Amino acid sequence: MSAPRVAAVRTVDVHAHAILPALQSIVVEGDPTGFEAHQALEAIRSGPESLKVSGEMVRARIPQLTGLERRLADMDAAGVDVQLVSPSPSHYYPFLGEELARKVAEEANRGIRALVDAAPSRQHGLGLVPLQHPSLVVELLEHAVLECGLRGVEISSFAPGQTDAASVAGHSVELSDERLEPFWARAVELDAVVFLHPFGCSLDERLDKYYLSNTVGQPVENAVALSHLIFSGVLDRHPGLTLIAAHGGGYLPTFLGRSDHAWTVRPEARGCAETPSSYLKRLYFDSLVHTEDSLRNLVAAVGADRVLLGSDYPFDMGVTDPIERVASAALSPEQTDAVAGGNAARLKIESLQ
Repeated sequence: MSAPRVAAVRTVDVHAHAILPALQSIVVEGDPTGFEAHQALEAIRSGPESLKVSGEMVRARIPQLTGLERRLADMDAAGVDVQLVSPSPSHYYPFLGEELARKVAEEANRGIRALVDAAPSRQHGLGLVPLQHPSLVVELLEHAVLECGLRGVEISSFAPGQTDAASVAGHSVELSDERLEPFWARAVELDAVVFLHPFGCSLDERLDKYYLSNTVGQPVENAVALSHLIFSGVLDRHPGLTLIAAHGGGYLPTFLGRSDHAWTVRPEARGCAETPSSYLKRLYFDSLVHTEDSLRNLVAAVGADRVLLGSDYPFDMGVTDPIERVASAALSPEQTDAVAGGNAARLKIESLQ
């Protein structure tokens, strides 16, 4: 059964995921030692209780994450016309060497394309690029957009330095890294969407308990990554960049007064041309902030023209009723329509048919 219409536009959820089982198989076969070490670290970072709950949760959602029938039924029930689907987990950044990273990204791009092709009137897709190898990101952005016809790519908040035994440990790749400049420039040229979705958190063992790695870690990572983009001048150099931050941008959008103050009094914080808060109008954010007050505050901070519908489908930290939540936030009809799908249409995030 379809949900009643609460918006006058075609509704688009820009934060929805799929699991591509072939990716893990490629990683396990290509670097079993690295994968085992990665899984062991993930177990430590999650803690046994959260690891158990997450495992059960994902297993229960396999029909939604890998199939189409249940996905479309859930979209109908929520009143969602179109999903922008991205891979999850998306990166394996810490240990993939160049050859394996290219193979994983290409397979992810092809896999998401196949999913979109199964229901092109209801889906659009995002591919992957390996941030840990800046020399590859333009090539694989082009593979996603030009060869596979995807709307853009999903990236994490940073790429940790390589940790596998076969390579020399390197420094983390932040979004401000000058080696990513060609990527941002090419994303603008291709009119590609870049979806910023953190996977993992750099606060490490401090967040090992109580599921803090997700509940606190994700908003922190969003705030740090966006701050790198702002303070480094990336958005000055690439004003046409279309970047959507998951989870409403985390802790950043409604607490930029401190950043503006730092820009005013600290010379080392003057890497951007204007006050940090002014860059909110150059970014986009999804609506997944969980409360009506938080959504109203986000819209007040960035503008209704900068917020797009997001659900984090089908994970338990997401919501099953993203459109109803926007409708209940007491925005104006024009703002509701913009968030529900108008902004996505303007960014050409829509079905392929």
